[in-house]
Order: sequence, then C-alpha cells, then structure tokens
Amino acid sequence: MAKESRNDRRLQRHQRIRKYISGTPEKPRLCVFRSNKNIAAQIIDDVNGVTLVSASSIDKALKEEISYGGNKEAAKAVGEAIAKRALEKGIEEVCFDRGGFLYHGRVKELADGAREAGLKF
Repeated sequence: MAKESRNDRRLQRHQRIRKYISGTPEKPRLCVFRSNKNIAAQIIDDVNGVTLVSASSIDKALKEEISYGGNKEAAKAVGEAIAKRALEKGIEEVCFDRGGFLYHGRVKELADGAREAGLKF
C-alpha cells in the first residue's frame, strides 16, 4: 500500500471541515489556498456556486506591493485586499475555511489581515 502524502492528509482534513462549513448568500465562505510560493483567498457562495471575490499574491495590484508571495507579509496583504474587495461588494461577515491547513503562520496572518481590514468571522 502506498504511503499517504502530506497533501493527501490535508485534503482529508479539508473534507472533514467542509462537512460543517458552507457559504450562504448572507454569510459566504472565505476559502484559503496556500502553496509554497503563493497564497490565495476566495469568498464563495456555495448555495449558488459562485465566487464573489478573490485575491491572490499573484494579482497584478498586489504583485507590485509584495516582492515574494510565500511569506507572512504577502499573506497579510492578501487578507487586507480580500477584505477591502468584500466590503466594496457589501460582504461584511464570512465563515472561515482554512482548507485543511493548520491555523498558524501564513493562514493566520491572512485571517488577521482580513479582520484588521474590517471583515468579521
């Protein structure tokens, strides 16, 4: 039997979390994806199956602001950017989906940046 990879275990955690977390039009889901070199976040309405807002360390606007997308400073900038874009669209409250990643480091910085910019979760 093949050995489970770290990503396989993360995906299993993500599926366990997603059983309980779902985005609605009133309270959409803030979903985080973290790779080695970048970080991305989306605000998703799962009922209608629509991505309402997204931000990533690859975005042109953020790319000028940050030099490298795989550190805590980039994660905080992405959190602030997604909160600003969400508030412009009238989204004030979200449920946080960490995507199976542990809540520390870059994932925590993204959440803190979003909270500081005015998003509630």
